[in-house]
Amino acid sequence: MAERDVVLDVDVAVDLLADHRPDGPAAKAAIDRVLQGEGRVWLVAACLPVLLERLKEALETAAEEKGKTFDPKTLSSRARDCLRNFLRKAGVLSSHGFDAEAALESEAPLSALILRSADALAEDVAILSRDPEFIATDNRVIAPQDFVDRQDSKGRKGGTIPFVDLARQQRRILTKVEKGISKVLRHGQYIMGPEIKELENRLAEYTGVEHAICCASGTDALLLALMAYGVGPGHAIFTSPFTFISTAEVISLLGATPVFVDIDPRTFNIDPDCLEKAIEACKEDNPEIYPLPAPPTGSATTLEPRGIIPVDLFGLPADYDRVNAVAVKQGLFVIEDAAQSFGAEYHGKRACSLGDICCTSFYPAKPLGCYGDGGAVFTQNGELAERMISMRIHGKGKDKYDNSRIGLNARMDTLQAALLLPKLEIFPEEIVSRNRVAARYTEQLSPYESLQTPRVPDGLQSAWAQYSLLADRREDVQSALRAKGIPTAVYYPKPLHLQTAYGGLGYKEGDFPESESAARRIFSLPMHPYLLDEQIRMIAHELTLALEALQ
Repeated sequence: MAERDVVLDVDVAVDLLADHRPDGPAAKAAIDRVLQGEGRVWLVAACLPVLLERLKEALETAAEEKGKTFDPKTLSSRARDCLRNFLRKAGVLSSHGFDAEAALESEAPLSALILRSADALAEDVAILSRDPEFIATDNRVIAPQDFVDRQDSKGRKGGTIPFVDLARQQRRILTKVEKGISKVLRHGQYIMGPEIKELENRLAEYTGVEHAICCASGTDALLLALMAYGVGPGHAIFTSPFTFISTAEVISLLGATPVFVDIDPRTFNIDPDCLEKAIEACKEDNPEIYPLPAPPTGSATTLEPRGIIPVDLFGLPADYDRVNAVAVKQGLFVIEDAAQSFGAEYHGKRACSLGDICCTSFYPAKPLGCYGDGGAVFTQNGELAERMISMRIHGKGKDKYDNSRIGLNARMDTLQAALLLPKLEIFPEEIVSRNRVAARYTEQLSPYESLQTPRVPDGLQSAWAQYSLLADRREDVQSALRAKGIPTAVYYPKPLHLQTAYGGLGYKEGDFPESESAARRIFSLPMHPYLLDEQIRMIAHELTLALEALQ
């Protein structure tokens, strides 16, 4: 199975494009392996003029062998047409100034340019050449036939499957990514450059929400949302204990108190029935109704319920019809934690449009991720949006030295926005692919009673940030899969109410039994849009073998 990118040196490209070249079949077989494995074939921009000249020579030689001749203009036109057609399935790697400088110092300038340009690709890139001296200079350089043989051998032996394959995604959009980065480098507006507003407009259009505000991280998005509501000491915010700590952390940072609510064991999201009980218990200060946190040190007052943060865990939206109904009844706000669910749908509405304020993360491994930290907040409320825009930049008023409120340094870097724009272009297609992968997994694994596969309620679509299963003897299953080159992960091994950081709240084991049970049994399989059906079948097969061996 060919999964690697390849860069062609000039001679191999000519072999491939010219008729009757002796090494042409091997070069064609090599790129066929790559394209079948959804990899990409690249030419180096700085080599294109040399490639055209050598291609003209090769076409002229081939014509003479057939007793034909072409005038220079026709020959040049044929060579350009040949290259133009090839570029419909190949990419072009740009060369920057430092590449040219390095090439001038080399005895083989073209080879040096190719090596430096290939550095922009993933580590598993191969450079195809038939020059023995070039092949000897770098372990990435290989002859076309040797590449074919090695790929066939790897296909027979198998190999490690990436848990998240960001490299393959990058190969699809590398030209646009480089163009976006170069544009930012040229205009030099690294903070709040024009790409930020462009991305905000695109995000608002995608989600159907009037206001989208980019910020530095998903954590900052949650913090901005709570600050917009004036959350502080004495306030209770209801959320799930079965999530990453950032959801509860921002509540604590503002001096408020997280009140944990157990999950629905089938969706892993906050249980609306438990939510109602928790709010009632908080209002009556009665832990007999539902487990409550210990009051803050030195405080004898009852916590004031202020808001709810449902978490769309693993990409599946929470039960917002019921959660929002509870919120309206109790006079609470709802902040949608959509850090994992950007791209999901809930009864015809997209994630990031389901609460009063909605927050997402663009951490690299998220369904839509940048190449660092990033996040965004969404709202239909213009007044809330104005507050968060101000607080994102130190409480900015009319200008950066007019501060109308206390705020944060929570801006997104312009470079991250430039990276997200081409990713957003292919994102709808990737969501379809994520759902294809999840459907294949469920189809092959649901017959096994010893596994609990994910459940997506009617009318909902998950973004499938993770494909998570429940199984007994989880560690043994993970060990068996690891031995076959299949990575797994556990999200999350310990609920928040049992974490040391929240020991002061006084919660104990048994308070949230569904969260605790899930934490003991849950594990996640590789999930990304570029998993092939044969990889999914192999993962499912090895998982079922592991389960059978444990019976």
